[in-house]
Amino acid sequence: MPDFSILETSIPVAPLNLIVMDSAKELGDSVDHYISEFRHNLYKMPENDPAFHGYVKDSYKINYCLNRFGSGEAKAAINESVRGNDVYILTDICNYSITYKMYDYINHKSPDDHYQDIKRVIGALTGKAKRINVIMPFLYEGRQHKRNGMESLDAAQMFKELYDMGISNFITFDAHDPRISNSKPLGGFDNFLASYQFMKALLSHIDDLIVDKDHLTVISPDEGALDRAVYFANVIGADTGMFYKRRDYAHVVNGSNPIVAHEFLGSDISGRDVIIIDDMISSGSSMIDTAKQLKNMGAKRVFICTTFGLFTNGMDKFDEGYEKKYFDAVITTNLTYMDPEITTRPYLFIADMGKFLATIIDFLNHDATLASVNMPTDKIREIVSKYNSGCKTPDELFD
Repeated sequence: MPDFSILETSIPVAPLNLIVMDSAKELGDSVDHYISEFRHNLYKMPENDPAFHGYVKDSYKINYCLNRFGSGEAKAAINESVRGNDVYILTDICNYSITYKMYDYINHKSPDDHYQDIKRVIGALTGKAKRINVIMPFLYEGRQHKRNGMESLDAAQMFKELYDMGISNFITFDAHDPRISNSKPLGGFDNFLASYQFMKALLSHIDDLIVDKDHLTVISPDEGALDRAVYFANVIGADTGMFYKRRDYAHVVNGSNPIVAHEFLGSDISGRDVIIIDDMISSGSSMIDTAKQLKNMGAKRVFICTTFGLFTNGMDKFDEGYEKKYFDAVITTNLTYMDPEITTRPYLFIADMGKFLATIIDFLNHDATLASVNMPTDKIREIVSKYNSGCKTPDELFD
């Protein structure tokens, strides 16, 4: 549990402002609500102290606009004073539902368009705000994090570019490879995981789990996700296993080498519940294949936990996989946009990240340590212990 008393003994860096890009409106509204709730009810701050001027407000969002010309070019304008303030820009570069008009055509914004909008807002803030912080849950170009031959290094270039523009902190979630921060080694880079929120969602919706080494295994679908799977398994006291993706390196399909087979490395999972944990679901083919193999190996139930449910090829494969009982539930966060129709699936549960993100912003605004926020090990173990001892309702588990 984060130690909120730290905030009562520290002075905020500057008055807090939140710029919520259109791409992250729902999440931004939730974050804004929680920050206001924290400061109205949780803390006891000194009154009439200039250092806390404007500290308690009903909303921290500020008004801005992105105007676009008929040619498709655009500009950002900030419509309120931010001079001397600590500004946080929240964006979702994967929100494909946002549109704009160019030459009378309707275009859907790509990650490139959202990234350009962030730079426009930073350009409008530079020289006015005391500190500019970017919150980009899904790391722009994070999948292009290393170079094979004559390729671009897009993620590292993005990170360097934003710091050259004057940002102070960069916050992301479950980065494909956080080593992109090496491109600007003196810049602030924080990478958070959704481990606690995954466990909270699982225990809220599955009431007959047995969380121990004899009944539960946490699986990494590939070698890249092994670290997060090992951490999650160790914290909840479960067993661990992984799959190795055997690829066809002679061909490239949709930007990557196609997977020939998934080879499992781990102990017998017959009769066990299995949690597959990964950073994202893109098309979902690999995840469905992994879940199918686990069921064929005798897994009792398969639960899929992923930070970013992109579902780029739609839900047909998942609907079919659920019907064929390849998996039993999918848990993903609300850090990226999902078509509302997707969320109606009976097997899909959302791990809400609004309160967690609000806590991160609040601590950063005080320049307070994020150690207890970043690694909620004790908090996860506490709810697992309560669950195993018979507490099942949300009020009992998450008081």
